[in-house]
Amino acid sequence: MLLKDEVGMLQRVPLFSGIEPTKLKLLAFTSDRVSYSAGQILFRQGDDGDAAYVILSGRADILVDSDSGSIKVAELVPNSIVGEIAILCNGSRTATVRAATPLEALRIPKDHFLRLMKEFPEMTIEILRVLADRLSHTTADLIDARSAK
Repeated sequence: MLLKDEVGMLQRVPLFSGIEPTKLKLLAFTSDRVSYSAGQILFRQGDDGDAAYVILSGRADILVDSDSGSIKVAELVPNSIVGEIAILCNGSRTATVRAATPLEALRIPKDHFLRLMKEFPEMTIEILRVLADRLSHTTADLIDARSAK
């Protein structure tokens, strides 16, 4: 895929929509485009948080380990970002991500991701929105689960 095509794809990701195209070219150039077959693991719960991933095409499942095995807690679709929590918390992965279909993603190394956040406050605000939305959905799911008991 051409660099301009990758920039176009990144512009459709809400997280990067406010970033100027020249910076997105640099991001696309310094990031790795990765492909996975259905069933392949992008990263595992407990791994070091060394990169964030932007899903370009395909779907992936977010799985969390439990006493009874892995539980699917969410699904990623194109233009989703995943892996940023471990970067922001400077810790390990909180979940496993497995490709549900053939998948293409842009792997953004931790240092590039953090530099973008410093240079583009609007990106940081969008990350906060994404995280707040996830927290809201998780809270609603917990309430539903407790109500069902």
